[in-house]
Amino acid sequence: MQLAKLGLVCLIISCFTIVSDSGLAASSGIKWYSFKEGMVIGNSTSKKIFLNFYADWCRYCHVMEKKTFKNRSVVNYLNENFIAIQVDFDTEKKISALFRVKGLPDNWFFSQEGEIIGHRPGYIPPDVFLKILKSFMSGDK
Repeated sequence: MQLAKLGLVCLIISCFTIVSDSGLAASSGIKWYSFKEGMVIGNSTSKKIFLNFYADWCRYCHVMEKKTFKNRSVVNYLNENFIAIQVDFDTEKKISALFRVKGLPDNWFFSQEGEIIGHRPGYIPPDVFLKILKSFMSGDK
């Protein structure tokens, strides 16, 4: 009897752990879109668009991923106000060439109408990135 209760408790705890872990993972990060999907969604929702080019071999892309794109304030503000698109420089060469990407990371900002409103190459620390996002939301460039 005790063994059955212990087994049931372990099962319940396991279920809660799986559900809470997947829920945290889903809500704790930036919602990234592919280039095509993000541009379509951005145009249909009247949200501004943030476009980030990265590569697996890029040291500062990893730093930006770990510091800037994991920062709670950045994640919340970006998810709430922008459509975030991430493009792999090495696998999506046509899109990278279209934007003439030479160095990484490379960051672009678009208006709700799809017009380029800003370009910031290189690593951007979380506090500076948040200021840039807020500046673009207020209409400043």
